[in-house]
Amino acid sequence: MITLLQAPQVRDTEVFTRLPDRFRRTGVRSSWADANRGGQATDSFLEGPVFDGDGNLYVTDIPFGRIFRIDPMGTWEQVAAWDGEPNGAKFLNDRELIVTDYRNGLMAVDVRSGSVRPLLDRRNSERFKGVNDLIFDRRGNLYFTDQGQTGLHDPSGRLYRLRTDGQLDVLLANVPSPNGVALSPDERVVYLAVTRGNQVWRVPLQDDGSVSKVGAYFTSYGPSGPDGLAVDQTGRVVVANPGLGYAWVLNHRAEPEIVLRSCAGTSLTNVAFGGPGRTTLYCTESVTASVLRAPLDQPGLPLHRPLTTPGTTP
Repeated sequence: MITLLQAPQVRDTEVFTRLPDRFRRTGVRSSWADANRGGQATDSFLEGPVFDGDGNLYVTDIPFGRIFRIDPMGTWEQVAAWDGEPNGAKFLNDRELIVTDYRNGLMAVDVRSGSVRPLLDRRNSERFKGVNDLIFDRRGNLYFTDQGQTGLHDPSGRLYRLRTDGQLDVLLANVPSPNGVALSPDERVVYLAVTRGNQVWRVPLQDDGSVSKVGAYFTSYGPSGPDGLAVDQTGRVVVANPGLGYAWVLNHRAEPEIVLRSCAGTSLTNVAFGGPGRTTLYCTESVTASVLRAPLDQPGLPLHRPLTTPGTTP
């Protein structure tokens, strides 16, 4: 018997909160916007949503090097700013975020004091192309993407793993624009957003830590491909898709079960589970500087934190 693909449920998001006007850099030019938005006026560009244990949501602002904390009522507070271009963020411990800074590499940011320190800025004395997003596994290894300006014209983006003992592995070095990264529930597969290829790759992890038989798991369409990723406890992969203004919820066959549509602009860049029971999906809509949300029927996977800082020996 042939099982036909069922049409996905289509749902709209709602606006949870927007960046207050006092934080918008209206009329301020940035080198990031010149390179990545064709010089368009860009008062902010939100990314990297991640929740702390108290239900506060943290987001990054790439062109102006800022991190904001948003409380459960939607009130904004700037907690850090530096001369960088922060993108992805995950908690290292109760007070520090590890941030992928396009300009400076991996940075550790104290969200209480606002202090910023470098964690890893180079590999073998070579600067990164421009790091993008990251995820910890339960053993404390850190997977992160190095995207830079790569694309189909230059498929040389990288996927790295920084082990707890400091060993830095290059898992892939042929990716046309590696972006969001997530792990399956059993951590035997890395899901990798490949923005300019308009795909999500499936990267199987072997017992020795190497990768094999990497393939295209999901193919999208439109002017800008998959960006941020998240996984729920059943193994469904959530894919933020700027350009379309969608978040795809994919089943184990990579079939869209649910399509969440942006109720604001189309630049839906990244996603994170939060709220009671972690069953609400929060999405950054970057052009309008909005945080959107929608309820889902399954909680997101818990985000792991390492026992020690990656790159150090316990």
